Amino acid sequence: MQTSNKYTAEIFELLSKGKFICSNSVEMNNSKLYNLVDEDFDRLYNYFLAIGFVLERGDEYFYFSRPETKASIESKIEQAYKWVDVVDFFMSFDNGFAPGYRFTSSDVQQQVKVDANLKDKLEIMKRLTGEGSYAERINSLIKSQLVQPGYAELENELTNQYKVMSSFNYIKQLIISIQIQEEAVNEIPE
Repeated sequence: MQTSNKYTAEIFELLSKGKFICSNSVEMNNSKLYNLVDEDFDRLYNYFLAIGFVLERGDEYFYFSRPETKASIESKIEQAYKWVDVVDFFMSFDNGFAPGYRFTSSDVQQQVKVDANLKDKLEIMKRLTGEGSYAERINSLIKSQLVQPGYAELENELTNQYKVMSSFNYIKQLIISIQIQEEAVNEIPE
């Protein structure tokens, strides 16, 4: 089945903003777009490649990358640090934090109140969350680092419940792929 121009435009509009299209999205339109991309991946890949975007397939998600590197090494390292901190924080909140996991900001707040390690991690991330109460900073972290880039979606507005998207595996896999040579860690510089 070929994807219509209408859906191709919607797919481009979403992915070109740095978002993900996930199989487990709570938004019906995004789930539909996931199925359309999955069924017509080869044609869409070639179409988007011709206009300078590489359609990438992850584990139950799609995203765009660019064939050339536009960012400096410093900005890439800074982004990687941010992702490591965010993943570390939420995995420390609950080591089951993975695609399909559901949580509320108040769940995170309660855990921060009783877990000194989690509280320290939140303090370290003030550069991402800014100043404010725990509730304000946790809400900022969830919205700016999970929802906005497409790693989580608000599932229930009444209870303020979020669902972790398949795209969360993207940053987890990135972090897992970082290799640190054991000899270099234990060496003492002269």
